[in-house]
Amino acid sequence: MRGNSKRRGAVRRPGSKKGPTKGTGGKNRRALEGRGPTPKAEDRPYHPAAKRKAESERRSQAAPQKPARASAAQEAGGTGAAKKQAEHVIGRNSVVEALRANVPAIRLDIAQGIEMDERVREALDLAGARGVEIAQVTKRELDARLGAVHQGVALRVAPYQYASVRDLLARADQAGTPALIVALDQVTDPHNLGASLRSAAAFGAHGVLIPERRSAQMGATAWKVSAGAAARVPVARATNLVAALELCKQEGAFVVGLDAQGVADADRLDLATGPLVVVVGSEGKGLARLTREACDLTVAVPIDAATESLNAAVAVGIVLYEVAKQRRAAPLPKRP
Repeated sequence: MRGNSKRRGAVRRPGSKKGPTKGTGGKNRRALEGRGPTPKAEDRPYHPAAKRKAESERRSQAAPQKPARASAAQEAGGTGAAKKQAEHVIGRNSVVEALRANVPAIRLDIAQGIEMDERVREALDLAGARGVEIAQVTKRELDARLGAVHQGVALRVAPYQYASVRDLLARADQAGTPALIVALDQVTDPHNLGASLRSAAAFGAHGVLIPERRSAQMGATAWKVSAGAAARVPVARATNLVAALELCKQEGAFVVGLDAQGVADADRLDLATGPLVVVVGSEGKGLARLTREACDLTVAVPIDAATESLNAAVAVGIVLYEVAKQRRAAPLPKRP
């Protein structure tokens, strides 16, 4: 019979009866409070994210701590952020020139099965003589790592050590010839930076000056395009390009800017035999307003009217050739 607690076999244990109890308000209120916000996955002991976090902390504690290395800008006496990762010099000529110039090298990678010509042999000899690590890797590995035409040879080097504008002026003093510096304003293509370095080396310039911001920096592409010239011609980096140009003027150099609306033609550059800074702007925007105002003179390269403008690196080569020609024709004053 339903509800008959006296039936045979029915036993009710003391205290097992359920039902309303006295003063349940507090109990229900506590139930409504909940358990608080859900903890993050990495804070739950049995969650995979928590296990990965614990493993990462264990490895970081076990790994030896490396001393902090000064940035490239700090070592050069400059300011601003510098690349922390090592760069790669790629291409056979570029690698050989870098090793000849004693560029700080970490490792030389040679692709398996490449043709062992004179440049590859020289690279191996130079790296071996300097104690640089040599590794044989697959071409596919180099392709994936570099993403550029490397000719089967790559040299891993320390981050580029930029000079200062004073270093370039001092280099001219040591050579005993009037300073010749190329300044690039808003040139963001590393191919143009590398090609400008190559022209600077060919025509006796003492260095290339670039701004720290809105400009191509020295990397694998610039190294390769320079065809080794980056190992012979220093690159200075300035926090403020206009201030660096003013410093050159204080040291007796004339600042000449290349501009399509220049007041004179580049082949009539009468200032070529004295200390000179040639400023080149980007192909599209040209010289920035403040940079143009800092120039003592603006000159133009005469070109056909149907051509809108010249590539920045091409313009550098033309002007440096004209400067070199005039300096060969006229005796250069020797500095004391």
